[in-house]
Amino acid sequence: MILDPIYFLFIAPGFILSLWASWKVRSTFNKLSHTPNLRGLTGKEAAEAMLRAAGIYDVKVVPTYGHLTDYYHPLQKVLALSESVYGSRSIAAIGVACHEAGHAIQHAKGYVPLYLRSMLVPATTFATNAGYFVMLGGLLMNAMGLVALGGILAFGVTLLFQIVTLPVEFDASKRAKEVAFEIGLVTEEEKRGMAKVLNAAALTYVAAAITTLLTLLYYLWRAGLLAGSNED
Repeated sequence: MILDPIYFLFIAPGFILSLWASWKVRSTFNKLSHTPNLRGLTGKEAAEAMLRAAGIYDVKVVPTYGHLTDYYHPLQKVLALSESVYGSRSIAAIGVACHEAGHAIQHAKGYVPLYLRSMLVPATTFATNAGYFVMLGGLLMNAMGLVALGGILAFGVTLLFQIVTLPVEFDASKRAKEVAFEIGLVTEEEKRGMAKVLNAAALTYVAAAITTLLTLLYYLWRAGLLAGSNED
């Protein structure tokens, strides 16, 4: 099944979209990383300003290693900004920093999809590991039915997690653009620059969900649950 050419036919559109989305976000970020914001704010300062505007004072903004490895940890209340964002004064950095601050605002305001995503993390991890274990067992026993079952389990739950993630990410970007402009962190033109970076980043989540959906459809087909399966 690993070398099944039909598998590659199923996932090819998602794979191509993922490559394009990855290129788009990196090229857009790199382009706008050379455009400084008029107020001269760093990513750290922009994130802190967003948090203060929302009345949030218990979230710590810290640096983290890597490029575009930014994240918000709701349990630890830590907003980590990558090396290319934390101390940068570019429009790209402001966009990413404010997006992560948007997640902190979601947390503070009890945004339901964010809590649902957090609740799904352990279930997704368990189901994915269990699914791959079943797939491995099926390969060792040459039982393609088990392989298909494991694939359905792993990618079905992963798809659910990714679907829940989409509104979380889109909403965080929306908050970032609106609040950053409202409190004077960026001008109207700079807001449009932020939007380019955040819209490009959103494509990666969409591409990931589509790729997972196509992979799930493949395993459903292999299991004989879709019309035209060669397992019928």
